[in-house]
Amino acid sequence: MNDTFSARGSILIAGVTTIDGSTADIAIDETGTIVAIGDDARGAIDADIIIDGSERLAIPGLVNTHTHAAMSLLRGYADDMLLQDWLSQKIWPLEAHLSGDDVYAGTRLACLEMIRSGTVAFNDMYFFMDRAAAAVDEMGLKATLAYGFIDLGMEDKRETEIRATEALVRRIASLNNPRIRAAVGPHSVYTVSLAGLSWCAGFAKEQNIGIHVHLSETGKEVTDCLAQYGKRPAHLLDDCGCLTTRTVAAHCCWLDESECRLLGQRGVHASHNPASNMKLAVNRAMPCHWLKQYGAGLTLGTDGCSSNNNLDLFEEMKFAALLQKFAWNSPTLLPAGEVFTMATAGGARALGTGPGTLAVGAPADIALLDTRAVCNTPLFHADSNIVYACNGGAVRTVLCQGRILMHEREVPGEEEIIREAAAAAHALVERAGDEG
Repeated sequence: MNDTFSARGSILIAGVTTIDGSTADIAIDETGTIVAIGDDARGAIDADIIIDGSERLAIPGLVNTHTHAAMSLLRGYADDMLLQDWLSQKIWPLEAHLSGDDVYAGTRLACLEMIRSGTVAFNDMYFFMDRAAAAVDEMGLKATLAYGFIDLGMEDKRETEIRATEALVRRIASLNNPRIRAAVGPHSVYTVSLAGLSWCAGFAKEQNIGIHVHLSETGKEVTDCLAQYGKRPAHLLDDCGCLTTRTVAAHCCWLDESECRLLGQRGVHASHNPASNMKLAVNRAMPCHWLKQYGAGLTLGTDGCSSNNNLDLFEEMKFAALLQKFAWNSPTLLPAGEVFTMATAGGARALGTGPGTLAVGAPADIALLDTRAVCNTPLFHADSNIVYACNGGAVRTVLCQGRILMHEREVPGEEEIIREAAAAAHALVERAGDEG
């Protein structure tokens, strides 16, 4: 088993079931690229590693477009509270005691959880992001990392946030790791000044990097924005240059139709986070139907473990489909195939990690599911089982850019990652002087 992880080279996944129900071989070359799918795959390479694909279902690796990965350390720390109380009384005071080592340990734990549930790429915003980058580099996933830019309207703080953002972009460039990209992370219209938002937009354009922002998560955010600026949050972001084809806007619950049209016109990717939004009772579901109608990108995110409380995109797919049907009173909204595309191709397009499909020339970002699992029995329609029946426990093997990150549920170093994260979480709470 250890040879499977230590070996580098070409890979043949033999006799695997694809989502359309057919059986195929998948050939992956030394660069981690799919070079053949089907009957000719065995002759396309002289495989160094052969993975038995019998009784396995191959799908594109999932892409999580909104996380605060290191908040895995806060899982279960403060639940069942009002949003503002949760932030002001629990989350922000604890985060004031965070260290870079905490972020490293928490991000490694998050990466482990994502690997175990079939996620190969994620879009992260938090603090001490150089340490998050080190964790991602080690764990083998793809990630777009943004420093959470919050200036609260204060010029001195804005300069500090600018320097931190510039430093992160330089640091990620120095890694020379194509799996890890930088983005700019203006937190929201209520925590970042107009000057700060405009700087973020300009810097992102100059560096040709992404923008990761929270947008219209709550009704209060919209009401306050209208009172302060006389316009809704999406239009304010657009005035500052923050709505682009490189932008991922998380939540988007309280967008009106004109804002959905605007996001479509600008080519923005909207990240639906149904579990977090339901748990924190934001009282409205993202209007996927309007966003789809006007051509905005649709993707899926979990948010952080302090508000979800896991990073399982299989669960998130089901929540997304059910919430849309319930909130907008239509059982035909967001069918299984569409929500599966949000979690794969939609997210991959948003982060630029590839097509998010299993195709010749695509990166070998692949998850193999157990077709013998209860959730896949019977297997009439694979996309329905994936969305409505399975959770991440159905995933057996995960490849990212052709590197095997998990094989038959084994991830190297798992016990150490869990042990160190648990110790870091308890030490953090102890430093903060709070029993949780």
